[in-house]
Amino acid sequence: MMLDGVDLSPYGMQNENLVEVQNGYLVDSSIVPFLNKLTESAKNSGFELRIESAYRPFEKQLSIWNRKARGELPLLSATGEPMEVPKDEKELTYAILTWSALPGASRHHLGTDIDVVDGASCPEGYEVELTPAECSGMFAKFHQFLSNAIEKDESFGFNRVFVSGRGKIRPEQWHIAHLPTSRKKLEKFSLDVLRRIYEQSDMACKKFVLANLEKLAEDYIYPYFV
Repeated sequence: MMLDGVDLSPYGMQNENLVEVQNGYLVDSSIVPFLNKLTESAKNSGFELRIESAYRPFEKQLSIWNRKARGELPLLSATGEPMEVPKDEKELTYAILTWSALPGASRHHLGTDIDVVDGASCPEGYEVELTPAECSGMFAKFHQFLSNAIEKDESFGFNRVFVSGRGKIRPEQWHIAHLPTSRKKLEKFSLDVLRRIYEQSDMACKKFVLANLEKLAEDYIYPYFV
């Protein structure tokens, strides 16, 4: 990809500060002390803060996007139910965006955001799906712990980003971000650079996305620059 002289770190293409934490997941090294404090706080309250997703490079997000477009990964409705893959490019784009970020615009590219659950509440052999049903079910007490910590300013800089009333992505209680660090990284984000990345990619629905990128950014990118 020919983008000489451009800082590609906000788009999941460059990050020299990644370190391994739980089970091989990668995060930006600067958030590790705060993550350790939150993990310890959770432990003291009887929870096992377990990471289910962390840093995600552009190519992985692009793969998720394209596989959903092809029907190789489940495409879920707003209520979390499996749905058929729309044939219309516009409908397909919005269907994917219900639960997945645009490649290059995912907050997981920053290394400051993680998806978390309570490992202590997982039945043996259970595969976490990161769904609203889990949040209101087996992980309800854990998410209440997180909510209380955030409200009391005892979450060490971590906060939820995908919340009701903010943009058009469905709320994700499991997704938390170290906001003081992510804000600095997002200062380098440029929609013009993202457009150039798409022009050189093999992204599904590329024609529709490029033609409507500004509107998509208003609804699915910029509301989450918090």
